Amino acid sequence: MLKIGDLAPNFTLTDKNGKRVSLSDFRGKKVVLYFYPKDNTPGCTRQACAFAGAYAEFQNRGVEVIGISKDSVASHVKFAEKYQLPFVLLSDPDRVAIEAYGVWQEKKMCGKVSFGVVRTTFLIDEAGAITDIMPRVKPDTNAQEILERL
Repeated sequence: MLKIGDLAPNFTLTDKNGKRVSLSDFRGKKVVLYFYPKDNTPGCTRQACAFAGAYAEFQNRGVEVIGISKDSVASHVKFAEKYQLPFVLLSDPDRVAIEAYGVWQEKKMCGKVSFGVVRTTFLIDEAGAITDIMPRVKPDTNAQEILERL
């Protein structure tokens, strides 16, 4: 399990534009790395729109925002276009980053047990170290909570 002070695991995934992106590309900048279950679902849409609404403030503070889910690049393209999401969305269908960050977990809903992505946000500093971990975040308040912590 990752903890504050650990070096954030590097990964290389494909973004919504089909470009390969590595976490190490953002060294020298603070990064908000958030994992979410699925494009175009109510909670994930609210969370993404909250990040989009606060994106200018993140940029003013020199902070990059990266969202990761198992969804395909094509799904991310539609999601980003529909909601005008200006930040990086990465596709992780093989769960490379999802498992490296420990967010693929057992979930229970309506008495049914399954595995999936647990909505979690990591703050990463300029040197690539994890400075904060926010498990099971609320989609509506996650972006604002991060701005308050910065």
